[in-house]
Amino acid sequence: MILKQPQFQAYTGIHIAGTQGKRFDIEITNGRFTAVAEAVPQPEQAEGSRQQQLWISPGILDLHTHLAWTDFDHEDQLRRDPREIEVMQAEAFAATLRTGVTTARDAGGILPATIRHLVKYYQQPLRVETSSEMLGAADAKGIKHLENRLTEIYATGAGWVKIMATGGLGAETEKVTEPNFSEEEFGFIVRHAHANGKKVLVHTWGGVTIDWSIQAGVESIEHGMFMTWDQAGRLAESGVAYVPTTSIYRIAADPKGVLALSPLICERAARAADAHAIALGYAREAGVRLGFGTDYATPALHGYNLQEFDTLLDYGLSRAEVWRSATEDAAGILGSGHELGRIAEGYISDAVIYAADPYQAKNADQLRTSIVTVITGAQEEDLL
Repeated sequence: MILKQPQFQAYTGIHIAGTQGKRFDIEITNGRFTAVAEAVPQPEQAEGSRQQQLWISPGILDLHTHLAWTDFDHEDQLRRDPREIEVMQAEAFAATLRTGVTTARDAGGILPATIRHLVKYYQQPLRVETSSEMLGAADAKGIKHLENRLTEIYATGAGWVKIMATGGLGAETEKVTEPNFSEEEFGFIVRHAHANGKKVLVHTWGGVTIDWSIQAGVESIEHGMFMTWDQAGRLAESGVAYVPTTSIYRIAADPKGVLALSPLICERAARAADAHAIALGYAREAGVRLGFGTDYATPALHGYNLQEFDTLLDYGLSRAEVWRSATEDAAGILGSGHELGRIAEGYISDAVIYAADPYQAKNADQLRTSIVTVITGAQEEDLL
């Protein structure tokens, strides 16, 4: 159940996920946590009361998703009726919320106007930041062209600029880290975006574009599976965040999985997944700031965002590190660490209520089925 906050809500004796041995009394007023205090133990609790135990965690932030896409192959989406696409996009919002994601950063494809429409007419209070359109190889036509394209992106109201700095699954493995832009073009995009108050995220599988991202001071790099140990160290020193999006490549590598991709693409995805485990190990050891992101983009994937937890754990992160990447650290990457990602007084009351300790869930399926309520402190006027 998705609960848009009434003027006042109270939770008595609830556990905060990650805080062992304590219960809390929490009050929410007008979409904000107004009181978070350790509860005074009651005699019946000390004797093992049968009162249902509940846990609360901050709402999850997915920093890399594609809410506008209905098909893995864009040509398939172009063949769909616009009304059908709209309904599918609304369901993507609903499914994302149901799985506990209350904030998403769309990494290309959805416009702010579409977000406003879905929030208003389908009553889906998902908080979304967007980069609108992506800058890719087709835009490597010099500074003047890039200036015009950036102006167009700003006009949509996007708060982020996304640079497709390298290829992806569609590129030959041996060439996938080759840059799509010149160093001059790349640097210009970042400087222009920052000068206009926009943040920058960079799709890069590795190679020199990670170096350029560090030098330019972008907000985050995405994927980065061929990152080197040296690059991880410099990434940590620079403060540039890393959003690995690990689970999508394991999914894409499965020829019998929900995406059912061609053998060639599956092979490329498998090589990327193998490299991801190494890169994530480098990032963790170096102390890189990590952000949770899924890169999910079809109806078969929206609503299963928690699968990313399983992969991050398999690749060596602790449960605490995984949860921070999806809450407090993710909020910091968005520049919203002062009001999102924590159960604390004054913070927006985006949260998830669980019927079991989420830190003890065996896997994403168990975690998802333990969700009782998803709370959003979103006020419609803020989302619009």
